[in-house]
Amino acid sequence: MKTVSFGSATAPAVIAGMMRIDDKDDAHIRALYETARTAGIDFFDHADIYGGSMHHCETRFADALQLTSSERDEIVLQTKCGIVPSQGMFDFSYAHIVAQVEGSLAALRTDRLDVLLLHRPDALVEPEEVARAFDDLESAGKVKAFGVSNHTPRQIDLLRTAVRQPLVANQLQLSITHAPIIAQPVAANMAGHAQSVVRDGGGIVEYCRINGITIQAWSPFQDGFSHGVFLGNPEYAELNAVIDRLAAAHHVTPIAIATAWITRHPAGMQVVLGTTTPQRVQDAAAGADIELTRPEWYELFRAGGHLLP
Repeated sequence: MKTVSFGSATAPAVIAGMMRIDDKDDAHIRALYETARTAGIDFFDHADIYGGSMHHCETRFADALQLTSSERDEIVLQTKCGIVPSQGMFDFSYAHIVAQVEGSLAALRTDRLDVLLLHRPDALVEPEEVARAFDDLESAGKVKAFGVSNHTPRQIDLLRTAVRQPLVANQLQLSITHAPIIAQPVAANMAGHAQSVVRDGGGIVEYCRINGITIQAWSPFQDGFSHGVFLGNPEYAELNAVIDRLAAAHHVTPIAIATAWITRHPAGMQVVLGTTTPQRVQDAAAGADIELTRPEWYELFRAGGHLLP
């Protein structure tokens, strides 16, 4: 498995996301976990809200695997906090962050989180509150590294006015067909074209590269936000024809090519898999070791519907 820079260390280019394990039995979750480990994935992504109630998927993960302390030491556990569905709000207050970490530690049956991400930007964020929470959690040994999710450059800069820890990751939506964070700069200065409109505060990919923040691509096979998968979708016939041809040329399945398109980017991104099908985890992971050529990458970019001026 290809690795990428992650803080002061390295991590696999593909992550196993646990958002959809809420209705899976123990045997299925164990099979998913073991397939991931065999494929070289030792990084597991959670969030406190996954599963429809607080800490449900985290609990299912721990209950199904019953990891020993030595097995726990072999993997990276990442979770997220900050969304409060029951009240329809986001909350980056000191009290909420600390309470949610305690809940995640209990649910995951572990004494520390390897990575904690702030899930979606809180419009009422007070950076000093976040900093105090991070400091206390770090000094207590409960969280080793910190990051964000769905944050713009200026939102990260605001946090950094008080937060002293490096923000090691930013989890962002990215796929071949949903790629504004890449496609917008390509179409810069194209007056009147929707792709040229800056929507993320300006250059989030470049910002993360400059500041050593690893981008984690969520929904890597979705055509948009909860719109469905583009792989095999007749609405994306041209794109799938290119994917199928490249998959045959590289002796992999189409999902590997969709993965490779993201891992080929020199930003050194991680792909967050959402599938609960072990075979698809195995097939997608194979894509991390494919180095698409520049012509292949741009052919997929164009076939994905993006303007190349």
